[in-house]
Amino acid sequence: MDKYQQVEITEKAAEVVRKLKDEYGEVIFHQSGGCCDGTAPMMIEKEDMYLDDSDIFLGELEGVPYYMSEDMYDIWKYTHITVDVTEGRGSTFSLEIPLGLRFIIHSRIMTGEESKSLGLSDNMLNNDK
Repeated sequence: MDKYQQVEITEKAAEVVRKLKDEYGEVIFHQSGGCCDGTAPMMIEKEDMYLDDSDIFLGELEGVPYYMSEDMYDIWKYTHITVDVTEGRGSTFSLEIPLGLRFIIHSRIMTGEESKSLGLSDNMLNNDK
């Protein structure tokens, strides 16, 4: 496993992911930045999502691939994302919504060391901590 990852997950959210995988089988996370809760990650059954070259793979969470639309990635590429879950109904088609939960993200700018290790140029960051 790499020392640094661009996406991670809290234990509370990981429990929800495991439950949804048991119920639905193969699923993916997708963060598009479009309608329906904006930048909230959505968990979708793999067969219900068409992925193409404009979807960027960021990593896996509990064995679930995490993708972001290319337009979003251009803005968020220097951001570390932690997926969490909170109570409440979001306005998405994400699989956790019927549970009365919704996935959310906590984000921060990656350090220069993190971005370099992930193959990103840190010219715009100049942050070596």
